Order: sequence, then C-alpha cells, then structure tokens
Amino acid sequence: MVQDCCACGDNIMILACSGGSNVGQLSNQAAVELTQEGCGKMYCLAGIGGQLKGFVQSARDVPMIAAIDGCSVGCAKAILKNAGVDDYRYFVLTDLGIEKNKNLSLNAEELRKVKDAVRATCAGQAAPGAAGIPTVKGGCCG
Repeated sequence: MVQDCCACGDNIMILACSGGSNVGQLSNQAAVELTQEGCGKMYCLAGIGGQLKGFVQSARDVPMIAAIDGCSVGCAKAILKNAGVDDYRYFVLTDLGIEKNKNLSLNAEELRKVKDAVRATCAGQAAPGAAGIPTVKGGCCG
C-alpha cells in the first residue's frame, strides 16, 4: 500500500548514505522504498559528491531534500555542505536509536522506523529536532 506522506511527492529529493554498515544500508534501502511508495524520489548522492554540475544544480533547485546519514560521520551532510546546499531535512539513523554494526542484513523494524521518521517530518507531523530528527534549515514543500 502506498502511503500519502506528503503532497510534494516527487518534489522531495532523497539522498542517502550507502556506507558499508547496517545503518548505511538501511539509509539506502529506506530511500529506495520511500521512492517506490511515492514519498519523494531518490537521487545520486555520489554525483553531488563528485561535484557533477547537473547533480549539484538539481540539489540546489529542488524544493525539499531529505538527507539520510547512517551515523554521525555525516557523509551526506558533508557532501551537501561542500556543494553549497544548506536547506534540507537531516536524519542520522544512530540518533534514532539504531546501533551501528557491520552486519549488512537489514532489520525490518529498523527500516520501518527510518521510513516513518522521514514520512513524519515530510508531512510536518514531527517537530524539527524531535525524536532524533535534527533539521538544517528548510521544510517540507517549501
């Protein structure tokens, strides 16, 4: 069942860490599933990190970005900063109470928790900074 998480739909750019840990892979899988469910559209964080002009411009132009990092290392956050993008919602999975480890098998309950956090923030149901959901300027749908 597709959930109507926000009227923005494809106007939300989802950028996810895809690191070599459970939280990196959870970030990536959450972005994939949220895209499939119509809650935003996953884009290429590596393209922005590589400073590819079209990717960087897309990140600057989109109405809303949901940046999902697995842990406090903050790769997605650093990539956006280096690209001059400072208007986005920011999620760190370890801040949601998910413990980082090297087990790449995904836990369905943790995946649900990540997706719910992104959906709630997008829909304006969670206050910025609530439940491990820090916000770097910006909001849903402008």
